[in-house]
Amino acid sequence: MSFPSPADLSAWGAPMPPRGAALLTDPLLNKGTAFTERERDALGLRGLLPPRIFTLEEQASRSLAAVHRKPDALEKYIYLTNLQNRNEVLFYRVVMDHIEEMVPLIYTPTVGQACLEYGAIFRRPRGLFLTLRDKGRIAEVLRHWPVQGIRLIVVTDGERILGLGDLGALGMGIPVGKLSLYTACAGVHPSYTLPITIDVGTDNQELLDGPVYIGLRQKRARGAEYDAFIAEFVEAVATVFPKALLQWEDFGNTNAFRLLGAYQQRLPSFNDDIQGTAAVALAGVMAALRVTGGTLADQTLLFLGAGEAGTGIADLYVAAATSAGMNEAEARARCWFVDSKGLVVQSRTDLAHHKRPYAHGHEYLPSLAEAVAALKPTALIGVSGMPQTFTQPIVEQMASLNQRPIVFALSNPTSKAECTAEQAYAWSDGRAIFASGSPFAEVEFKGRRHVPGQGNNIYIFPGVGLGVLASESREVTDAMFLAAARTLADMVDPADLDLGRVYPALTRIRDVSLRIATAVAANAHDSGLARASRPEDLAQDIRARMFQPVYREYA
Repeated sequence: MSFPSPADLSAWGAPMPPRGAALLTDPLLNKGTAFTERERDALGLRGLLPPRIFTLEEQASRSLAAVHRKPDALEKYIYLTNLQNRNEVLFYRVVMDHIEEMVPLIYTPTVGQACLEYGAIFRRPRGLFLTLRDKGRIAEVLRHWPVQGIRLIVVTDGERILGLGDLGALGMGIPVGKLSLYTACAGVHPSYTLPITIDVGTDNQELLDGPVYIGLRQKRARGAEYDAFIAEFVEAVATVFPKALLQWEDFGNTNAFRLLGAYQQRLPSFNDDIQGTAAVALAGVMAALRVTGGTLADQTLLFLGAGEAGTGIADLYVAAATSAGMNEAEARARCWFVDSKGLVVQSRTDLAHHKRPYAHGHEYLPSLAEAVAALKPTALIGVSGMPQTFTQPIVEQMASLNQRPIVFALSNPTSKAECTAEQAYAWSDGRAIFASGSPFAEVEFKGRRHVPGQGNNIYIFPGVGLGVLASESREVTDAMFLAAARTLADMVDPADLDLGRVYPALTRIRDVSLRIATAVAANAHDSGLARASRPEDLAQDIRARMFQPVYREYA
């Protein structure tokens, strides 16, 4: 397998570390006050550091205390970002040792606020900004990145950042955060990763008029100009980083489906908003069925929001249901959508291409409440970005139709959730099986403890990416995401379900990612897509290649 192990210094991009002050400014190699006496002498560090030598554990304890002293989540995010830019091993040690506390700080929901403030809190660049000014020389700009063996790229054009809309170049917080999760949750070595923001302008006039916006001050390019730039970008990635996996992130609906379809066979690539969200939501439904009883074929899914996330979930549900024996038409008929204009039905003439497969022969209904009453869904799934749209009457109606109604409010960040966990439990008399995109605190209702499941893509994309990299798959397929969903659902144990949680505890995330990576890599080998040779023990081989945040001895 040519996906390299990080066990030697070549994994950091150089056979030997730099010396002196240069070493202290390299976040992948810097150990700060943990450099030993021997290392300080051998590497020209004598006098550049205070004399006391700390262990990694002592440094981590001090860093955690510093996080706790910060007054709010954004200040904690800024501190952790600076720590990552200074000492990556220490950063990942803190994150991994306190994963449930740290993930909401380095990603959702805090990353949403961080993106809104990105221009004001910008300290040093992390990743590449590709702009329209780079047209014709994107490959040259990619070669400016100091590490040549890039294997994993997360790219955004900033048009649809979480549920916050068009943030242009401020969206860089998303690929930076996603790649941090790849390392923390799946052990992809940080030196193999590259965050990229494609800046083609923004239609957010408030940003364009603001004093701290860091991107191009122009309206967003569209049409032929945009498509030509993206085409050049894809070809440049394939040329400069020929073994890289590309993850499309937070592109607008008009481009997300087009780009995935156009390029998913040109180079290994996927769209997490479409496919990752689909897998984590389907896994939650599968786990919930162990509580409600029944099969996928028995379900009626009603989605609020008919964008890339919702239709992606429906597509994967159809794939799962057909693999279990349903025909495709029957499976699609179990999925219904309400968009901003009402129920998606055949009589409507305003439907985008991706909505038409789910436009059924039913009378038009203008509201979600009417759709719930008429369709009697077993699961209500919110991917709308519209907060508080799962109202008390709607949740009460779901509870009257189902002994254990499935209510997933998946929109991010927390401020965009369709309802809160507390509301879902209260309005359903404690019977709802609830999941959300961002974390909610535990809820005590009528003497019972409820732990809401977080249907976060963190459970899916790191493992999928690791499996694709390990197998060197030529393509990322829907079958891989279905395998990931099934693996995740199988890892929900009875104790989780007893608490109302349809996902494993986040403390198990590395085990989850390893299991998913193994399933994805096995699928790549079985389907003939793998370019790497198959090891005797696939899981053990992948486990051995997972980055561990420990200091190496340099002398």
